[in-house]
Amino acid sequence: MKKNKNIVILGGGESGTGAAILANKHGYAVFLSDYGSIKDKYKEMLSEEKINWEEGKHTQTEMTDATEVVKSPGIPESSPIIKYFLELGIPVISEIEFAARYTQGKLIGITGTNGKTTTTLLTYHILKNAGVNVGLAGNVGQSLALQLASGDKDVWVLELSSFQLDGMFDTKLDIAILLNITADHLDRYGYELQNYIDSKFRIIQNQTSTDAFIYWAEDETITKNLQEKGHSGRAFPFSLNQPADSAQKGAYVDNNQFIINLKSPLKMSIQDLALQGRHNIMNSMASGVTGKLLQLRNESIRNSLTDFDTVEHRLELVAKVNGIKFINDSKATNVNATWYALESQKETVIWIVGGVDKGNDYADLIPLVESKVKAIICLGTDNKKLIETFGDKVKFIHEVNTAKAAVDVAYQVAFDGETVLLSPACASFDLFENYEDRGRQFKKAVKTL
Repeated sequence: MKKNKNIVILGGGESGTGAAILANKHGYAVFLSDYGSIKDKYKEMLSEEKINWEEGKHTQTEMTDATEVVKSPGIPESSPIIKYFLELGIPVISEIEFAARYTQGKLIGITGTNGKTTTTLLTYHILKNAGVNVGLAGNVGQSLALQLASGDKDVWVLELSSFQLDGMFDTKLDIAILLNITADHLDRYGYELQNYIDSKFRIIQNQTSTDAFIYWAEDETITKNLQEKGHSGRAFPFSLNQPADSAQKGAYVDNNQFIINLKSPLKMSIQDLALQGRHNIMNSMASGVTGKLLQLRNESIRNSLTDFDTVEHRLELVAKVNGIKFINDSKATNVNATWYALESQKETVIWIVGGVDKGNDYADLIPLVESKVKAIICLGTDNKKLIETFGDKVKFIHEVNTAKAAVDVAYQVAFDGETVLLSPACASFDLFENYEDRGRQFKKAVKTL
């Protein structure tokens, strides 16, 4: 289809390397460029495939013949190299957009400000346990492109960030899931919430009457924008309350019963769900509806909803030391995720927070901090905003710049029966490689106590 075309890949990480290898397999002339450094494992993969690459610069003279550009989701549209290509009229797309051309499988796309990874992994778990030939990709695991270079699947479950959606134009999702929308990444969207909302709603672009859209009916931002934008597919809302229209297809909770209202409805107690907490009930409903739409048996879906393991870095119980619980919620990189984390805690909390602020408004957290938090430990290079917001709301607030120091101070402050919660509400790039690195350093520090 694109044989002998020239393609430029920007970014030599998981998605970029995967796109380069897939493009090479399909006859493209490939050049990969990374302004930073490329990890050794990716260099080896690129060299093994005899793909031309560079790091530490963007040599524009090597890119002038490009007919298409695939960019890493981490590169903003405001980047000079992206502006260069757009001014030339050269299409700039995401790895998902490129890779989707080479699959015959059904595509399930999952987005939302919070809960994406959990819902993606749970949906994959449900399908895999049911014997479906299913793959997992997107913002989790191996890139879609890299996997498609080796073979296809009948179904792909994709975690999609707003940055990935921004680079998707023609891809059509058979099932699209929108979990929630609250302010996040506003630094990438001109500090305009509507720009971020529009990005999330790209998940339903190109859907037809045979495709499905699963969404949280109690999210006013979603419902308002859905009315304004419209939708061509079949709608399956989920709600924590029983809908006024009992015939509505979707999922809801009624009298502590988890109900998926599709053909031969699935019912189970919310106490039987592997993932507990208000937000996890919603994640489970979205995944369960997906299983029903793919005509999986109720028994199979129910079993998977009850035996799913907790996701690493998402409200992960690390250890209990002298009666003090240590919970790793490093994946909470925005205020809304941290709201859910604090709301779910039953014990007094010593809260570890901080990092790169993405335009956060912490006001919604104040009532929870006043009622649940006795001490705050700021883990970041610039904690001024956190101290101004919460300094008079707790008796103890302290600044540190390593995960070990955060754990050590928290351990000194905490008593038997209390919880130390790492839920940063911020990105990690000031002190850590990513949120996984932050979470793992936290866990390593806890294990030295």
